Order: sequence, then structure tokens, then C-alpha cells
Amino acid sequence: RGLVDAKIMSRAWATKNNSVSPQNYAQKEENFAARNTNGTGQFMLKSREADVKTVLVANPNWWDKIDGNVTEIVYTPIKADATRVAALVSGEVDFVLDPPPQDIPRLRQAGNLKIADGTETRIIFFGMDQWRDETPYASVKGKNPFKDKRVRQALYQAIDIDAIQRSLMRGLAVPTGSMIAPQVNGYTDDTSKRMPYDIEKAKVLLRDAGYPNGFDVTLDCPNNRYINDEKICQAVVAMWEKVGVRAKLNAMPRATYFQKIQKFDTSLYLLGWATATFDGLYTLQSLIRSVRENSADGNFNLGKYSNAKADALVDQIKTEVDERKRNAMMREVLQIHAEDIGHLPLHQQIIPWAMRSNVSVTHRADNRLDARWVRID
Repeated sequence: RGLVDAKIMSRAWATKNNSVSPQNYAQKEENFAARNTNGTGQFMLKSREADVKTVLVANPNWWDKIDGNVTEIVYTPIKADATRVAALVSGEVDFVLDPPPQDIPRLRQAGNLKIADGTETRIIFFGMDQWRDETPYASVKGKNPFKDKRVRQALYQAIDIDAIQRSLMRGLAVPTGSMIAPQVNGYTDDTSKRMPYDIEKAKVLLRDAGYPNGFDVTLDCPNNRYINDEKICQAVVAMWEKVGVRAKLNAMPRATYFQKIQKFDTSLYLLGWATATFDGLYTLQSLIRSVRENSADGNFNLGKYSNAKADALVDQIKTEVDERKRNAMMREVLQIHAEDIGHLPLHQQIIPWAMRSNVSVTHRADNRLDARWVRID
């Protein structure tokens, strides 16, 4: 999928404008291609006012076929939820990519509007520090509770995922026990089954692990990255409290959040991960493979989960060309990870797009609006 989605550049244009080689971001280099289009896309830039309005028009010389009938796109960023919805209802805009979840039921009832629901490949999950001998943001001294599988399982089984789906996400979520989605190559139903919600079992697991009275820990969480991210964390904090794990919520904007957790400066965190290539290796290598410096291995394995057998399989998957063997290895990695309870998967996000009733779109699982397939009747 990565190859077929590659963007085409005009060699003549790139050569003429000294843009054949990628710019060097580390040296803050900027070449001509950074701010100028080369004309091979289906739309051309007509005008742009940063943070105000960007206008694109159809490229009459585009090399491929457009199935839709859109000839001009006016992109208007509207930060406030209420203002964005009001613009759609009034007809000021035809389409809203990110309507607020609380307004979806009302918008579904509006006669002049419609909602297109699409299930993302993104999985929302919790990660835990599994590498330090003493995790920095917990009350337990001299050891790391998250190194004990029983503690990880207790946190997992203390989460009432159905309550989150029903009350918090308003049905806009698909609970899962897997780190990859059904739309992704390598997914299997048997590796996606969730362990049951069981508070009493969670209490027993914590007691057996040596924490009959639980412990305190800080939960790091973004508050503007995923749908209801902070609210999910708030809900789970209350659920964990019932089994004795007292999580202190540390919510922050994503700009600050990712700077923190990508330095492994966390004991417990919420993250979302979409398989951009639609192939399971993308996720297995980034989230499950052990961290290896100066490589893509474990680049978002922020709790440093590690299993030598899973690592060996992931490395084999990278070069295996037999699809059946490759998929079998991906299934085995997912089984190992699920058995280890390497992360605490929650759900896939269901992303609703809101639009005027005369607009037709194709909702992609990567949550991208492709203007080639948009029709306005």
C-alpha cells in the first residue's frame, strides 16, 4: 500500500527547481518544493491564507481519472466545535471532517444533513513501563509493578470496555483485544478477543502479585489528540480505583504530551496507533518489537515491552515473501503479545464525517478524505 500511495513528482520540474534531493530538516534546509506545487496532482493551489482559507481547483491536465465531480475545494479551518457545526447546518460549508461526538445524534436527525461513519485502523490503548526496575511515577519503591504480568492483567480486567463504548463513546467505538484492526493484513479474530471485565479477578491478581492494597501511579494522557482521550482516562482512573490502583491523571496538550512520552518519561500512558500501510508489520515493528537504537524497531514501544521470540519473528516478517508464512508469523507475534499482556488495547475509533445531504464521499479506514471520489448532486 505504501508504494501505490507514493506521490508522483515531475523530474523536469524538480531538476529545474533544484528539488531532486529531499531537503535536510536537521540543518533547517528548505528547497523550492517545500512551498511550491509541481502540478502532478488532481488539484492545483489557487490561493492560500494561512489559518484562514485555502482554495484548490481541479487540474485539467491531470494524468488520471477523477470519479467525483468537484471542481473547486475551499478549505476553511474552524477551531470552535459549535462554530464548525453551525457553519454546516447553515450551509456555509458542505462538509465537516471532525464533528464533535456530542453533536452527532442531533446532526443525524437533521433533514438536510447526513453522517458517514467509518471505522479507523487506529487502536486506542494503554502502555506501561516494563523495563525499569523501579518505575518513576508510582508509589512502589524498589520494584516496578508493571513488570508483573498479574498487575498488567488486573488493570486490563478492571476496565469496563462496554461502559466506555456505550456511555462515553456513544457507540462510536469497536472494542478490541488486538493491536491491529480487521482492515489490516495480518489480523485474525482469535487474536482480538478481549479478556472479560472482572473486578474481583483483578483484585485477586493484585493481591497475588503482592499489592493487596493497590498502589499509586501517574497516568499520562493527551487531552486533544484522540476522540474523548482525556474522558477515557478519567473513566479508567475511576475503574482502577475500584480495585485499589489509584491513578493520578496527568492530562496535557499533545504537543507537550508526545515530547514527554517519547523520552520514555512515563510509567503509564494512553496512545493511539493507526496502521498507515494496512500491513501488520508496521504496527508489530513499532509497538511490539524491542527498542533498537537508530532504527524503526520499537520506535513507539514507549513502555519497552520486550519478548525475544516476538523480536525474532518480527525480523523474519520483514523479509519473508511467502504471504501465508508471513501472515502466520504475524498471528504468532500477536498471540505472544496478547499472552504477555504487553499493552492494554481498548477500541478502534469510529470516525463520523458530517455533510450536506447532497454530498457523497468514500470513507477510508485511514480517515483521509480523497477529493477524487467526492460528488455533489
